[in-house]
Amino acid sequence: MAEGIPAAIIGSGNIGTDLMIKILQRNGIVSIRAMVGIDPESDGLARASKLGVTAISTGVEGLIASPVFADIQIVFDATSAGAHHFNADKLRSAKPDIRLIDLTPAAIGPYCVPVVNLAEHIDSLNVNMVTCGGQATIPIVAAVSAVTRVHYAEIVASISSRSAGPGTRANIDEFTETTAEALKLVGGAAASKALIVLNPAEPPMIMRDTVLVLTPAAADRDAIEASIREMVAKVNAYVPGYRLKQEVQFDDVLEPVNVPDFGAFTGLKTTVFLEVEGAADYLPSYAGNLDIMTSAALRTAEIVATHVQKAGAAS
Repeated sequence: MAEGIPAAIIGSGNIGTDLMIKILQRNGIVSIRAMVGIDPESDGLARASKLGVTAISTGVEGLIASPVFADIQIVFDATSAGAHHFNADKLRSAKPDIRLIDLTPAAIGPYCVPVVNLAEHIDSLNVNMVTCGGQATIPIVAAVSAVTRVHYAEIVASISSRSAGPGTRANIDEFTETTAEALKLVGGAAASKALIVLNPAEPPMIMRDTVLVLTPAAADRDAIEASIREMVAKVNAYVPGYRLKQEVQFDDVLEPVNVPDFGAFTGLKTTVFLEVEGAADYLPSYAGNLDIMTSAALRTAEIVATHVQKAGAAS
């Protein structure tokens, strides 16, 4: 197994298993040493064993008790919000300086979209990966914010019903609230709204996202489009299936319209249509909503691992 910063994954379901396979395929600065679950019969734990990764079926306490834990510096948590609170407390008590990358809605640490704000939180011991819709759309809002003031941002994330498991369905409210909040805190919008649509179409459709941004009328359209395209390229570097679905659209809003949390608005409306096709490492290609989460988490871990190595070499 490749040398690198030792990491473990808690959660042996679809997201955790896809993340494990991505790390193994990358053979890079992050080295997966343990897969942790609570179901000894899970496919994720079985695959881990076959791939030479330590499989632990007794949860976070089993990880802490395992000899492999002594080397672990990064832990990905792909369980649930409630479980992450429990796991984080246990891990922090056992190893105060361990780095946690949270793929749940718990948001103990700051929201993190690696291409937008990871540099601000590089020393944080717990970062939260927001939501799949957030990872797809916040970069676009941030790209517009880099050029002009964003009065309001609204996103609609449409995913296949088949790629929405029990956890996603049970946390729809958390998804919309977390994504809307991160559109402001990370994306730079003054006001925001987020929606999710579970599409039952057969065959399953890939993830599609619509981003609507309201800005001052005098905003530079060429600068906005250039910033958006540059950001799409940056995200595509770690999520190859992330792309513009069609050209960026601009519309003048001349008659005042009432905007939630803003009021009467006139100005420029920018609309961006995206699609996210999964890499099909473990999950089907239509599950771009899950793929963008694991890809963003891995990119975050790689940047954090590089930072940790440099800090270690300098000390």
